[in-house]
Amino acid sequence: MKKYIAFMCLGLGLVSCSDFLSLQPEYQINEVSFYKNAQDFETALTGTYAGLQGLHDAAIVYLGDLTTDNAEIRWTSPTVAETELDEMNPTPANGFLNTVWTTSFATIARSNNILSRLDAVNLTEAQKNQFRGEALFLRAYSYFYLVRLFGNVPIVEVAFRSPNEIMDFDMTRRPASDVYNLIVKDLTESASLLNGVTLASKSQASAGAAKTLLGKVYLTTKQYEQAKNVLKEVIDMKKYSLQSEYRRLFINGNDELPESIFEIKYLAGNVGEGNSFSSIFTPARFDMAMFPGNMQGSGRVLPTRQMASAYEAGDLRRRASIGDSVRLVTGRYERDLHGLKFVDFTTGIVGDGGINFTALRYADVLLMYAEALNETGNTQEAFTYLNMVRNRAGLQPLSGLSKSEIALALEQERRVEFFLEGHRWFDLVRTGRLQAVMNKYFQDNGLKFTVANHELLMPIPLREIDINPNLGQNPGY
Repeated sequence: MKKYIAFMCLGLGLVSCSDFLSLQPEYQINEVSFYKNAQDFETALTGTYAGLQGLHDAAIVYLGDLTTDNAEIRWTSPTVAETELDEMNPTPANGFLNTVWTTSFATIARSNNILSRLDAVNLTEAQKNQFRGEALFLRAYSYFYLVRLFGNVPIVEVAFRSPNEIMDFDMTRRPASDVYNLIVKDLTESASLLNGVTLASKSQASAGAAKTLLGKVYLTTKQYEQAKNVLKEVIDMKKYSLQSEYRRLFINGNDELPESIFEIKYLAGNVGEGNSFSSIFTPARFDMAMFPGNMQGSGRVLPTRQMASAYEAGDLRRRASIGDSVRLVTGRYERDLHGLKFVDFTTGIVGDGGINFTALRYADVLLMYAEALNETGNTQEAFTYLNMVRNRAGLQPLSGLSKSEIALALEQERRVEFFLEGHRWFDLVRTGRLQAVMNKYFQDNGLKFTVANHELLMPIPLREIDINPNLGQNPGY
């Protein structure tokens, strides 16, 4: 019965749980009456994209940075869930993991709804291709986070039309290889369908976004030749370029920049449309005068000392990413490390930040392409793309490194390039370096924590196992 309730509510998106069982009053909108024209599909897609706001607002940054040597909590009363991630000791009850699970599957369900309704509506072929391409991207995007964090997960490619369909569906977890196959299929089709389509905003999926994400998928599954080929296609599109001023990527007005490939929009002044980065990336101080009304930060995801010193001398990214001191209400400044990316210094309300989060950007394409080149024996060519990113940061080019040395150079470059963008944990797991890096970090700081083998995957959320015991738990939890 619990399985029925959970997936019925997730599976509809625009419909209440009772709509299966009730007739449709004239004033009520349900999915049968809703999907009638192109505008309805655009509205449904907007709602599906909106789910990514909550995914990135806190959960992905917590899981991508706080779990690593990049960030730490400096607050006297952190939640249990925050402490678990800071100590790299997640449990099945962790709320951030539950957020990723539920948000991702809700996005998948909404995407499936859109995909299942397209053929029944009188739309042009171009409209159908665009809507299908966007929905496939969103489904793949969600599954990519799920499979990297949890490994084996259920695969749902259908939209449910009745309670019986839900009860009869196999909700057991499928092998991660099957999940990756679905992601590759969805992104390949998405890129083809969206090829040549002009979109109104970079908050919509595009052929470039689909190919960029596909390149990341191939890197994750160590299919380096395929990664090299698809990332070169993104470069050859000549639609994207590095933003000349790195800081510009993370401040107010960062909409639709040339480096942006796919971005999550936030809007200050509208309840529920802003982000929390201004609070979580700044110190938990009552005497701070950095924001209107002297709003205090929460100290939840702050740079570690090691992160603050990880930048090379002269790296322009350092001053755009990390602040060393805060202004106090007395007018004095006091040393206190904090993050600067996506921090909206115009807001005085917690959760009302209006700076967009760039989920996919061109610097990532260049560094991933360099990684793919290095892994396929093209180490000398890899320097070209690595040094493009370094040049923007004001650094001297690298040369003369071996394959293993350039791999470590890329790891370092990605760390300083993508600090507070939720990449670090995923990068270290992908390259097999998480345990070595984090166990050394803990040891160097006198901390008695370690990353065990089973912690290369996160635990399945307890709430989901309570709903569907057939899910089972990842080993070790």
